[in-house]
Order: sequence, then structure tokens, then C-alpha cells
Amino acid sequence: MKKTCVALLSGGVSSEREVSLESGNQVFAALDKEKYDIRRYDPRTDLPRLVAEASQIDIALVILHGPFGEDGTVQGMLDLLGIPYQGSGVLGSAIAMNKLVSKQLYEKFGIPVPPYLALTRHDRLDPETIAQRLGFPLVIKPVVGGSSIGMSVVTSREALSAGVAEALKHDTGVLIEAFIPGVELTCGVIGNQRLEALPLIEIIPDKAHAFFDYTAKYTAGASQEICPARIDPPLAEKAQSYGLLAHRALNCRGYSRTDMILKDREIFVLETNTIPGMTPTSLLPQAARAAGMSFSQLLDRLIALGLEDRPPTA
Repeated sequence: MKKTCVALLSGGVSSEREVSLESGNQVFAALDKEKYDIRRYDPRTDLPRLVAEASQIDIALVILHGPFGEDGTVQGMLDLLGIPYQGSGVLGSAIAMNKLVSKQLYEKFGIPVPPYLALTRHDRLDPETIAQRLGFPLVIKPVVGGSSIGMSVVTSREALSAGVAEALKHDTGVLIEAFIPGVELTCGVIGNQRLEALPLIEIIPDKAHAFFDYTAKYTAGASQEICPARIDPPLAEKAQSYGLLAHRALNCRGYSRTDMILKDREIFVLETNTIPGMTPTSLLPQAARAAGMSFSQLLDRLIALGLEDRPPTA
């Protein structure tokens, strides 16, 4: 039987390059070599080779995080080359990467979100107005980005300008949200036309971390992750319904993972990831395992979904 030729893309040029490379290594190790002929490409150096070999590739696995990988740019290139790929297309990828546009669509679909406002580097920072509208603490993050890079939690007007300045190192826009203390949850979704919400994961960052930041995400033992989450069935069903609705609102495809906060039986949606971390211990693979799928089987499923009902190409 002829093997499926898989282009495995990882690395790239974003600030999340190292996370992407590690995910790519783990995906390569888990892929069934009896089924797949795997070719690895790093977009930082290998795009000309990818173009040259496009006609030989059956599908791409895009294991990239952050701008120039998770934001629709690579997806658009693959569309031009006629290479199918797992996950969301250009539109869904671009929308989900932009936290402000995502929130506006969440609201349009009736999905609750924390109170927020947005600034650009050209706007005057008015701490008094922000404090009156949102109170403290506040979460400050770049509008575009991932892995909590450039994100901070501030508790005073004095810290506000420093938090905004840090976020602006990573993007031209800043999102400022009311900080909602509560139980951190994440909901994985998988499927194309028929969607399945995976078991919820409860995330408990170590007390050394004010929130699930970059270190808490990627340092072994820095966070406790419990799957399924320790919440009652009605709340779990409600959170899963928000995960499914967020997936549809942002025009996602194939799979996604939506992060939420539960406070006093109210659930607030924070953001949706179109290419979640993909190591065996990452959140989405953990949820898939709880649903009965090994990491290798999850990758098989994503490849099958990527080959299914692709839009026509020129």
C-alpha cells in the first residue's frame, strides 16, 4: 500500500519557534511510519524546497504557533500550492489569532467574555478611565500572539503602563481585560461538519504563577492539569457548548481548543487556539486520550479530517 506523503511543518520565525520545534519532534515520533512518508520543513529555511516538492505531498501537518504559521499566512501558501492541511483555513486561522476580532465574534454569537477594551500604540493611555471601566486587577496581552508571550496581570495604575509597554513589544495592538479569578478550563473540539467536544481539562497553575503564563505552560510540574475537570455535569455541558459555539463563531475547521474561566457558576470564554500544542502531554492530546484516542490515533484523525471535503483549488 502506498504511503501518504506528509509534510510536517514546524519551527518558523515567531517568538514561539522553540515550542513549535518541540511539538514537531513529538509529532514526528508519534506518526505511524508504516502509513506515512514524512518530510520535515522549517518555514524559516525550507519554503523553497516545500514549493519545489509540492506536487509530491498529499497533506501538510502545520505544527506552527504564533504569527507566520498559526495566523493563516502558511495556510494561504498551502492553498496556493494545492496542498491540503489539518485544521482551520486562512479565515479561521486569521480570526482566531486576533483576540480582539475573536471577542467581537464571541459577543455576536452570545458567548460571554470578560469586560475589555483595546488600544493601539497610537492611543493615549488613560489609566484613570481604564480603572473606572474595568477595575483591578487587569490582564494585558498583545492583540495578536500566543503562549501568553507579552501577557501580564497588573494590580495598580502604576503597573498599567509597564504592562501595556511590554505587550506592545509583540504587537501594535493591546487588549486589556478585567481579571476574573476562578477555575481555568479548556475545551478541545474535533471534527469538520460533525463536531465533538472532548472532555474538559481543569488547569491549576502553581501558586508561583499569577496565571497560566509561558513558564506555567511549558515547565514540567509548573501546573496541574486534571481531565476530566472537577465540575458538575451541567456546568461541563455548558462549557463544552461554548467550546463548540466558539469553534463555529470563528470559522474553525478540523480542531480547536478554547480557554475559559469558571467563576460562581458563570463561564467566560477567553480565546480559541486553532493549532493547540501538540506533544503527548499537551492539553488537546490529553483530552483526546481521555476520550479514548492515543496521540498517534489523534494525528491519524487530524490527517483524515484535513483530507476531507477540501475546498476546490484552481
